[in-house]
Amino acid sequence: MSGLKSLAKDTVIYGLSSILGKFLNWCFVFLYINVLKSASDYGIVTNLYAYMALLLILLTYGMETGFFRFANDKECDNPMSVYSTTLISLATTSILFIIGVAIFLNPISAIMGYPNGQACIMMLAIIIAIDAFMSLPFAYLRYQKKALRFATLKLISIALNIALNLFFFLLCPYIYKHNPEAVSWFFSYDKLVYYIFVSNLASSFITLLLLIPELKGFKYTFNPALWKRMIRYSFPILILGIAGIMNQTFDKMFYPHLAADRPAYMEELGIYGAVFKIAIVMVMFTQAFRFAYEPFIFAKNKSEGGDAKAMYALTMKYFIITSLLIFLGVMFYIDIVSFIMPATYFAGINIVPVVMMAEVFFGVIFNLSLWYKLTDRTQWGAYLSIFGFVILAVVNIIFVPEYGYVACAWASFICYLAMMLASYFIGQHYFPIKYPIKEIALYTLLAVVLYVAGMYAPIENNILKYTLRTILLLVYLVAVAKPLLKGRLRG
Repeated sequence: MSGLKSLAKDTVIYGLSSILGKFLNWCFVFLYINVLKSASDYGIVTNLYAYMALLLILLTYGMETGFFRFANDKECDNPMSVYSTTLISLATTSILFIIGVAIFLNPISAIMGYPNGQACIMMLAIIIAIDAFMSLPFAYLRYQKKALRFATLKLISIALNIALNLFFFLLCPYIYKHNPEAVSWFFSYDKLVYYIFVSNLASSFITLLLLIPELKGFKYTFNPALWKRMIRYSFPILILGIAGIMNQTFDKMFYPHLAADRPAYMEELGIYGAVFKIAIVMVMFTQAFRFAYEPFIFAKNKSEGGDAKAMYALTMKYFIITSLLIFLGVMFYIDIVSFIMPATYFAGINIVPVVMMAEVFFGVIFNLSLWYKLTDRTQWGAYLSIFGFVILAVVNIIFVPEYGYVACAWASFICYLAMMLASYFIGQHYFPIKYPIKEIALYTLLAVVLYVAGMYAPIENNILKYTLRTILLLVYLVAVAKPLLKGRLRG
């Protein structure tokens, strides 16, 4: 149980930066959709950041997980050699990526559908390269269990991004309105999308400078034999990552093509991108958990081997319980978003529960992934992701032209559900873990019943409606807390 407490503590610390950062970025969604000229402009942002997510996976090519695997190897007598080799590898590929984009900037911009957006594309490329490289120093901090420094640096980066966004989207327009000459030499209402990337680039670059202490104090060596082993281990994770991120971004990347016959497809993409962000609460929790869990499972397996399986099962149970609590909390009070979201965007709010449950499935998939990571069968992660991607792509291609972004939401739901079930059954063959399926099923059933009761009760009065939902949320909390309290009393 002490190991679980340590995991929970690290999850909270990592979550401080992850959750706060994503929450504040979530808040910026409402700033953007209220300041940008149209939903189509936010559609551009949604589209470009979808490409960014895919390219980040390509430029890290599974080496973050590979670093944890080989630095924690029982036969590894020099973890710094692993760190140094991986740093050199990522630095090389990141620099080559920037050079490649700079050389072919015009054709790349045209292919992406933004022939006049070279500046944004170039900034996006530099941001991607910096963030890909920085993933390893941040992984090194997690390896050293320096959660506080990790969180501090992430929070500084977030603060810089916030300050710059507020400067460009609130302060500059205010000054422009009262004294145009003061800011007109660099600020224009026609470049609001451009300033989003300027803010991101500046914050990423300064964060890189702050990571210099993690980039010195040791001898840089490149071990070709080790690198080849890491590539062999990490390549399936790269395929997994590509398929996985395509599962998350395929709809946003290719929506302009799939929905090209719909009269306002870029506006629809903007609505979908904004509404999708409401489910970020679930993503925040999953990412915070991931930061703590990945080094935890490798370290636990190294010290305890097969005896760690009971801890993995218990972790899954609490992860699902917490995910369902977040789901109920968001859905019961989702109407509050209507006060800060323009009516154009709020029209898509009906897809939020579908997207949030898809994210719950995704979190469970990550929990289940330990079976192929710990048994060095990472190719199965790739197989499962490709399996999910095929499902998602087929559903999107068939149904998006007629049903728009509603089809995108259901495609994600079906994709992650299928992946979750497949990963569980295959994993039980190679690395059997006795997950508390009955308890998990009961908590899930309880959450579903409470959700239906809270969302579909025929109550018009808002005070009574929210009172009922609050009571139902407390019912879930009591149901969760009661067995935990009994367990402590017995202990």
